Amino acid sequence: MSANATPSDNPPAPGNSTASGHLAQSGGLDRRTLTVPSLVFLIIAASAPLTVLAGGVTSTYAVTGLLGVPLAYVGLGLLLGLFAVGYGAMSARITNAGAFYAYIADGLGPRQGIGASWLALVSYNAMQIGLYGIFGFALSSLLEARLGLAVPWWASALAGLVVVGLLGISRVDLSAKVIAVLVALEFLVVIVVDVVSLAVAPEGISAAPLMPGEFFAPGIGAVLAFGIAAFMGFESGAIYSEEVRDPARSVPRATFTAVGIIAVFYAGSAWALAVGIGPSSIVAAARENGPDLVFVFLTTHGGVLLTDIAQVLFVTSLLAALIAFHNAVARYFFSLGREAVLPRWLGAVGRANHAPVAGSLTQSGLAVVLVVVFAVTGEGSELGPLFPVLTLFTWLTNAGAFGLVFLLAVTSLAVMGHFRRDPGGHSVWVRWIAPGLSAAGLGAVFVLILVNFDVLIGAEGPSPLAVVMPAIVLATGAAGVVWGEHLRRRRPDVFARVGTGGTAEVVPAAASSSAGTGDVRR
Repeated sequence: MSANATPSDNPPAPGNSTASGHLAQSGGLDRRTLTVPSLVFLIIAASAPLTVLAGGVTSTYAVTGLLGVPLAYVGLGLLLGLFAVGYGAMSARITNAGAFYAYIADGLGPRQGIGASWLALVSYNAMQIGLYGIFGFALSSLLEARLGLAVPWWASALAGLVVVGLLGISRVDLSAKVIAVLVALEFLVVIVVDVVSLAVAPEGISAAPLMPGEFFAPGIGAVLAFGIAAFMGFESGAIYSEEVRDPARSVPRATFTAVGIIAVFYAGSAWALAVGIGPSSIVAAARENGPDLVFVFLTTHGGVLLTDIAQVLFVTSLLAALIAFHNAVARYFFSLGREAVLPRWLGAVGRANHAPVAGSLTQSGLAVVLVVVFAVTGEGSELGPLFPVLTLFTWLTNAGAFGLVFLLAVTSLAVMGHFRRDPGGHSVWVRWIAPGLSAAGLGAVFVLILVNFDVLIGAEGPSPLAVVMPAIVLATGAAGVVWGEHLRRRRPDVFARVGTGGTAEVVPAAASSSAGTGDVRR
């Protein structure tokens, strides 16, 4: 299927019948629906600003004991900005909902692309499904505290799953509108926390958390390992490239914008929270209160009403992230089904709204299964109400971040592979230096995550999970490479179209010149 064709230009592939009266097999996603602002909101939603402040920032202070947490977000932002240089240039040339899959297939080879697609599927699913653990806990706690309703976490998680699933089978612009409202409210409450923190400042407006000596210290590896998870989802703009207006310009712009906003906002908020609690007290307070620190702080200095609003928006923050990751998974399923790398029925889209319905329903089904499994195994657990947070959320989201960082590093190599073959007028900075530096930096962060995985999942001492979970993620990617070899040998017609969206596309010379690229095929 031509990546720039209209839905009517894409009849079902030979041998594929309509999936149902409401589905069209591989009929194409909804074209030119999303604007740059909509795409930025979808990207930032996956990072969940309020969730990062309440959970990620406080956990990093508590676990590492370092004051220089804000500098981690600055450093990681710069590293991911380097990644975005080549990634943005690549996205101007290749329009495919598979993103990592298509880029790595083009730059490193079809088998590696299929391996990347399987790794992306398991990583994005882990991130999305893991979030149901903390979402269910947060919603149940809120309902019990404010309304006196005792609702089990898994029931709250399944309720959220229904909302996410319904949006997943609807037009993408509906999800974008819902997310835009939720993310705007998130930013508002985080800004309020920042303002209150700077107004209180028991030790004065201190620059201590911004001093290099507080960052370059033993424990820096764990700080970076924790910090990178806050950015996961920043790369998702390319996943919507078939649905955004003017993808050659919109995807790079949205990616750079999102990285900049996330890095500056998280660094500033982490610094403000430390100032608000007091630089000398932030580590101890984070260890004592954990993710509740932000809400305890607001109760003390802003009143109960403000805290209640913040807690509600914490839940909606998680809902926005769930929607964003769900959409990413659904589009990966769609892309792989469309090209018959996975069963073709996964490429089915809604006839009226062109949403990736089959992929969306598949992702929802996987989420239901895992939520139910954790609900059953957690019954009567000694961890009590925190079971879904300390297991489902912690285990899966860290495993997902581990896989995605690996994919980012490999994608940087794929960018260099693509531009080595077809420079297209790009500078050495775009073709080699920026992606080379990002590959090295992201590779280092990947190793740090692996070394600190037991710390990330909250294990007290060495844990088998610290080996098993990363191994499962990487083994899935390896299995994808093996499947790619199987397709090469047994289904060469499918193998020949890997990463192409079903057919090769020639980017018109005028369009590629205006985007700063030469003519390319994909």
